Amino acid sequence: MISNMKKKSNIIILIIITLIVLYFSLKDNFSAIVNQIFKMNIWYLLIAFILVILFWIFRSYPMYTFCKKVNNDFKYRESFQLTLRTQFFNAVTPFSTGGQPYQIYYLKKSKIDYASSTGIVVENFIVYQIALVILGLISLITNKIFSIFTKVPILSKLIAIGFIMNTIVIVIMFMLAFSTKINKYLINLAIKFLTKLHIVKDEDKKIKEWQEYIDRFHKSSISLMKDKKMFISNILYNFLALCCMYLVPLFVMYSMGDFDSFTPGIAIVTSAYILIIGSFVPIPGGSGGLEYGFVQFYGNFVTGSKLSAMMLVWRFITYYFGMIVGAISLNMRRVRK
Repeated sequence: MISNMKKKSNIIILIIITLIVLYFSLKDNFSAIVNQIFKMNIWYLLIAFILVILFWIFRSYPMYTFCKKVNNDFKYRESFQLTLRTQFFNAVTPFSTGGQPYQIYYLKKSKIDYASSTGIVVENFIVYQIALVILGLISLITNKIFSIFTKVPILSKLIAIGFIMNTIVIVIMFMLAFSTKINKYLINLAIKFLTKLHIVKDEDKKIKEWQEYIDRFHKSSISLMKDKKMFISNILYNFLALCCMYLVPLFVMYSMGDFDSFTPGIAIVTSAYILIIGSFVPIPGGSGGLEYGFVQFYGNFVTGSKLSAMMLVWRFITYYFGMIVGAISLNMRRVRK
């Protein structure tokens, strides 16, 4: 009940932010922006949509390999379905935090126990974060060498903060995955606090249950990490997935008949910067922050109504499209039930 109310409130916030973004994007040059959108080449837009689908395909593979190691009956189709549904939950929650709890729930339904499913979700998140940080580091070095962005000093500071925060997240996730002492200490503190609030009745029993859970989770994480080849290949799959997503603005630009404003390499560097900033915007989908970052960074290459049209179409393809497909996948599951 509470989670449903929270989800609805997040969707309302998302709608309000979307309307605000649309207002400020369209208010000065509505007719020119709409005209730019309607003149876009459908075939280049189709490639942009295919790139997002490839993003889902590549993102599904690490989850599949981790699950397959625990449950040999787990199918790639299940992993792809999970990826689609995760798009929805990530889209409607701050910091994209809704996807991981749903993944644990889904994997439990797929006959993977909670400790193993938690380990899988954590490992899956780690390989994604590592790929994100590697691409961010490459982008920072590329910009330093070629001075691509020289007029965005404030955003450069945000990039540095975002890069540091994403790196810290990786360190924390490794600590949670492999340090039983830290996990048990934090759980003990939480249970003692909840006992004082009279939420937990039997403190010793609850501590014992959670410590056993942490031991199983730790063993699962260690088991997954032993396969170094799988771990590295899963980072590579995430790297490829992100590159596909980062190239979407390039084909949106091509759809407008512009083949010269920026190159594929610049598109990847620019999109990496935008995503690093968006990763710490505390609003569902990073709404507001991502659009602002897009306009500020891609504004170095494209201006006016063309830039606004690009941003709106890019945002729909990379965000709302996934949210819609994820919602359809969830509803299809409910209908089958």
